[in-house]
Amino acid sequence: MMALLAGLLLLALSVSAPAGEQHDVDFSNYDVPLQDQITKDIKDKVLARLGEGKSTHDRYFIIPYAYENKGNDPEYSHSFLSVIRILADRGSGRLTPGLKVRSYKNRTFEAFTISWLPHDFLENPHLCVFEGFGARLIPTMNQCPLSVGKNFTLADTIKLAVGDKVAVCMWGPYEISKDAFDLGVKRMRLLDKGTIKYRADDRLYQKDQVAINCFHAIAGLDKIFPKGGIFGTGFKMWGINGTTRVLIEYKARSAEKPLLLEPVDVKKDRYGFVYAPDRSGRGIYNPFTSASAYHK
Repeated sequence: MMALLAGLLLLALSVSAPAGEQHDVDFSNYDVPLQDQITKDIKDKVLARLGEGKSTHDRYFIIPYAYENKGNDPEYSHSFLSVIRILADRGSGRLTPGLKVRSYKNRTFEAFTISWLPHDFLENPHLCVFEGFGARLIPTMNQCPLSVGKNFTLADTIKLAVGDKVAVCMWGPYEISKDAFDLGVKRMRLLDKGTIKYRADDRLYQKDQVAINCFHAIAGLDKIFPKGGIFGTGFKMWGINGTTRVLIEYKARSAEKPLLLEPVDVKKDRYGFVYAPDRSGRGIYNPFTSASAYHK
């Protein structure tokens, strides 16, 4: 038994956060709050995809995200997703109940974020992931309680990231089908009903939808997708690794039913926002090939 535990520990130590050669960090927007950097980047990229002409039909996009600290500790890691519907210029059909219509430049849109966390996480940002001897290996040994879950906004999620001074990863925007948008709305409604609780280690609860973590809140619930990680346990599948795994699932399922309307490269498509205590460039955790600095 001790030999098995030692072997598993060795494997665990060999699994690290996404590797990447350290590159220069862009400080041109250093004094711009992280939320403003991210939202402007999304809007500008979506507008570039739409082009200058009129939009004759609604179009849909997803923006997957992750954040993590230098140690890739699960307590400081998160996976979340924004979904956008760009309304046609000619006037759209039925709007999505509960979603506010917004505008940016000459476009109107609906948007929402799936960011699943304990309901009081803004006031009590201390996440219980593994507690008790053997909890990482044996799900029944984990003493972490179930929590009432809450779907957080993008603004509140970014506020949490800034508070922990973590590296934030963004992919996309990727264009999706209307069916994919509808699935996203369905997932948002399911979480908002309050019947599913939150638990970071959801190995005992995900299948019956008793409690799920942030990773599974944006992944599929209808089918249990291979979790990845050591021996397929899902170990180390959090932060950037976690959202990467979700995108792999999306790609696989799009082969059965077109949901993603364009190719995804889970490594090359990453763009990062990294915390920098000052403009010197020292003390930065940067797992990205391309990143912007933030400090507020």
